[in-house]
Amino acid sequence: MAKYLMLKHYRGPKTAVHDVPMDRWTPEEVDAHVRFMDDLADELRESGEFVDAQALSPGGTWVRFDGEGRPPVVDGPFAETKDLIAGWMVIDVESEERALEVASVLSSAPGAGGVPIGEWLELRPFLDDRPNAVE
Repeated sequence: MAKYLMLKHYRGPKTAVHDVPMDRWTPEEVDAHVRFMDDLADELRESGEFVDAQALSPGGTWVRFDGEGRPPVVDGPFAETKDLIAGWMVIDVESEERALEVASVLSSAPGAGGVPIGEWLELRPFLDDRPNAVE
């Protein structure tokens, strides 16, 4: 089994096929989208492939270490950023092919008018061969 992170973006370098921002969807369209996501998570739970998922708000804060004894520098997120994460799902699947299949299904979530969004998802495998890992 291998774990993969599927990242959903509010906006990014690749535009969805059906690119209507969620703030322009009807409440029924939002409900249908969330129901689709919940149903997919339930299917993945049943198959033993679901690990976790969360939706994220568009707001947030950038934080970084700014030296010993100094408070972190906090600012952002910057409006001009190209990439904000809308949410994520972690799956644990047998192969990269299965991860691609699940990501494709997630990309077909309905949007405005019930039309599949066709959004691009970032699929990232978890790093599992760490040197010096303690077992």
